[in-house]
Amino acid sequence: MTHKERVIKALQHETPDRPPMQISFTPEFASRLAEKLGITEEEHNPHGGGNTMALELALDQDVLLSSVGWANSYYGEKDAYTDEWGIGWRRAKYTTPFGDGHYTEIVGHPLAEDSAIDRYKVPDPDREFLYRDTIKLIKEYGEEYWITGVTVTTIFETAWALRGLDQLLMDFILDPDLANHILDIPMQYHLQAAKHLVNLGVDMIWLGDDVGAQHNMIISPDMWRTIFKPRMAKIIRELKELNPKLKIAYHSDGNIFPIIPDLIEIGLDVLNPIQPASMDPAEVKRLYGDQLCFWGSIDEQHTLPFGSPQDVVDEVKTRLQTLGHNGGLIIGPTHHVQLDTPLENFFAMVDTIRQGY
Repeated sequence: MTHKERVIKALQHETPDRPPMQISFTPEFASRLAEKLGITEEEHNPHGGGNTMALELALDQDVLLSSVGWANSYYGEKDAYTDEWGIGWRRAKYTTPFGDGHYTEIVGHPLAEDSAIDRYKVPDPDREFLYRDTIKLIKEYGEEYWITGVTVTTIFETAWALRGLDQLLMDFILDPDLANHILDIPMQYHLQAAKHLVNLGVDMIWLGDDVGAQHNMIISPDMWRTIFKPRMAKIIRELKELNPKLKIAYHSDGNIFPIIPDLIEIGLDVLNPIQPASMDPAEVKRLYGDQLCFWGSIDEQHTLPFGSPQDVVDEVKTRLQTLGHNGGLIIGPTHHVQLDTPLENFFAMVDTIRQGY
């Protein structure tokens, strides 16, 4: 099977020759992995991580990503920087047994003051250079691989980065009109970007916002239904009008059990990442496996960094027997693979996936 055929079969709730795979990495882990594999290519997929095309191809991945949107701002080259949205960032160091890494933290919100909102200038989603990588990716790999256009941080995460999380949550209650105005800024940008990606010929659009915490939702399900469900419904509807065969994936970390039926109702095809420390993958499959496909599910909080290689093998096999039963699964970690992950664990995951069902 080609990589694309493998994904298509899985998304048709059928069992392919092996489960389709997608893995992304932090830049530091990607460098460590590239050194192990003898790969020197440095150009990377900007979707918040450190993927390079050479790494993705070397690992025999099936899904290739092309990202346009605010999430591409996650990793700047300086210790402190301001992205094109006016959002301020700083690098924060962390230490692992395999060396030091860096995350970025948001430290500046350009719309923190009400007076800044009306004069704010939104970046232009129609700039041609934003889509050059997508055009090249589809031209060179579109026949063989499943190409996913990424516009995650679609509404909520970009909005609170602009406004400040605490302030935006208060706005939801104290000034809904203002909150809606701020939410429309990233929504319109990412909708326009996603439309460009669909028109270029991607196979799937990946939307999403982290609205789940470890055990509950960040906001109430009713508030999500009032504020975000109509917006996501509009985005999905307009994208599928452009291409009725298009698949839509939605990302949220954490526990979002209460809104899964709502996501199905508005046209979702694939749910990501099925974080096992927050939602039981087997239960998600039991309840919604006839209506949804799934993407992710390998534990990045515990098993990959702190388990043994056998723990990783066992978890992959468990996911294939449950979440991946009769297809319906693109398997991979629930987040970028972190620098604290032993390479033995990483290759235990990859090798077990390649062995198939």
